[in-house]
Amino acid sequence: METLAMHISNGIIDGPVAAVFAALALAVLTFCVLRGRRDLDDRLAPMAGLVAAFIFAVQMLNFPIFTAGVSGHLLGGALAAMLVGPWVGALCVAVVLVVQALVFGDGGVAMLGLNITNMALLGTAAAYLLIALLLRVLPRTPAGLAVTAFVSALASVLVASQGFVLQYWLGGTTDLGGNLTGLAGTMAGVHLLIGIGEGLITATTVVTVAKVRPDLVYALRALKPAVPAPAVPVAGGAR
Repeated sequence: METLAMHISNGIIDGPVAAVFAALALAVLTFCVLRGRRDLDDRLAPMAGLVAAFIFAVQMLNFPIFTAGVSGHLLGGALAAMLVGPWVGALCVAVVLVVQALVFGDGGVAMLGLNITNMALLGTAAAYLLIALLLRVLPRTPAGLAVTAFVSALASVLVASQGFVLQYWLGGTTDLGGNLTGLAGTMAGVHLLIGIGEGLITATTVVTVAKVRPDLVYALRALKPAVPAPAVPVAGGAR
């Protein structure tokens, strides 16, 4: 079960697959930099720093998953997507992962591309897609915002965990005897519990910020509520 942590250690995935995902992560992060520059302003830039610092601090706090003998922590993709948007949010999570790998040895340095792909790219993208959907159908009240944050955070953790399953299928160094379905199920089960914890943290944080400064929540600014089309007046006498 130690090898099922989201931070992939060196040697879990073979070198060629790790190199491919490193190139993929670098390309997508470069695009995020170019796209995120359009969003950066006097309000978003300091917020991005605060979000990265908050995710880094909270990731240092692990909560145990007693049914699996492992512990979990906040990934941060949904939180970053809601507060600073998908492009800058992915960069925030990626920076945290790089610092953790280089300074704290959390995840192998050679596996950085894999970890960034799963947690910074897949997790953030899945979260923002759900956020964009839910904020168009749910009321923009504290309760609606909390549900949006919780569901998107839970989904982002599950998507990230299945990203690892895909990578292991492509280049896992231990033969599972064709039991990829078992690996996917185990990862989903463990990370479902982690996702619930992440959802609660994300919902609490986002609602707290929204109550004090709703203008600092990127998702509320960028995703406009759906406006019904105005009725077209008919000419007098027309049926």
